[in-house]
Amino acid sequence: MTGATSRPLERFTVLDMTHVRSGPAAVRQLADWGARVIKIEMPISTNDDRPGGPAQVADYQNTHRSKRSLTLNLKEPRGLDAFMELVRQADVVVENYRPDVKFRLGIDYERLATVNPGIVYASISGFGQDGPYAMRPGLDQIAQGISGLMQVTGEKGRGPMRAGIPIADLSAGLFCANGILTALLERETSGRGQWVQTSLLQAQIYMMDFQAMRWLMNAEVPNQSGNDHPTSSPTGVFETRDSYMNIAAMGNTLFAKLCETIGAPELIGDPRFQSVPDRAANRPALNAAINTCTRTRDTLDWIACLNDAGVPCGPILTLDQTFADPQVQHLEAVWDLEHPQLGMISVLGQPFKLSRTPPASPTPAPARGQHSREILSEFGFSSTEIAALASAAII
Repeated sequence: MTGATSRPLERFTVLDMTHVRSGPAAVRQLADWGARVIKIEMPISTNDDRPGGPAQVADYQNTHRSKRSLTLNLKEPRGLDAFMELVRQADVVVENYRPDVKFRLGIDYERLATVNPGIVYASISGFGQDGPYAMRPGLDQIAQGISGLMQVTGEKGRGPMRAGIPIADLSAGLFCANGILTALLERETSGRGQWVQTSLLQAQIYMMDFQAMRWLMNAEVPNQSGNDHPTSSPTGVFETRDSYMNIAAMGNTLFAKLCETIGAPELIGDPRFQSVPDRAANRPALNAAINTCTRTRDTLDWIACLNDAGVPCGPILTLDQTFADPQVQHLEAVWDLEHPQLGMISVLGQPFKLSRTPPASPTPAPARGQHSREILSEFGFSSTEIAALASAAII
């Protein structure tokens, strides 16, 4: 990460009650742009459900960077009182407990809104805050299955297949962050906060996008199509002399350019391949014909000449190759930061840029309770009050 940094969200204080991945993914969006994020954790945990285990591991560093940690036992009255004082001065609270937990702890939106009417309260759950599935345990892969994603992923006849990343968790986190920012903007007009709600299931259904619309508009149930695009051909993976590559020659113009470039102009006039629907209907024959040509040269050779011809294409990389790619490096997709024990480490950078206000410089994920005394002091607790909370194991 290079250049000057800024903190466009620094005026907002966020109380982070999240764990595992979806909630932390939401809060990370705010922390990266400078929000004052306070991660609230129990003083002692015998069940460490952090996404990668202890704070030193890579996943946890990426997920919880740029936060500070306050340990606070919310099950004790003095701990709950201290939390309410933080809420009084905060802007946002984010949680991804099972829907009933917040009510048992006494930290639900209605309760917090009596303390601070301007609070923006954000919840992520597996299936929503109410409804027939609300109290079911919800995890990423469960949402992938119910949303239809697993039935359109993978090769036909091989059974359902999950995506290779926790896409329901991550998309729910992003939508939650979007909802928080929307509510903060609305608050500037109304002066009032509100409850932002999303779920893994809602997020994943939204991510089904055109596949969902095939059913909603056309009553067509999509199925698996492997590496081929479900409705366009030739768009998929093709063999080369040394590996594989992606080609996406959508539409008649790009199809003609592809055929000319790979040395198969006869395919342009073939009656089986005259239109987009024709090419989709005769996909196996078309793919076989293209593969016959692409197997004659190496991937990098084809990428050079196909790009020169304006045909979308690209290599299929392993992650080490991805991060060595010159365009990936140019986009600054990786941020470096100094960790006090691990030295220089790398985390994933933000996927968008602002022309005047780059994101805040990242800091390492905190150790449990690392900033407890510092944070409470900032919120007006005296040294005597802090010492009393510590001696009672509230912090």
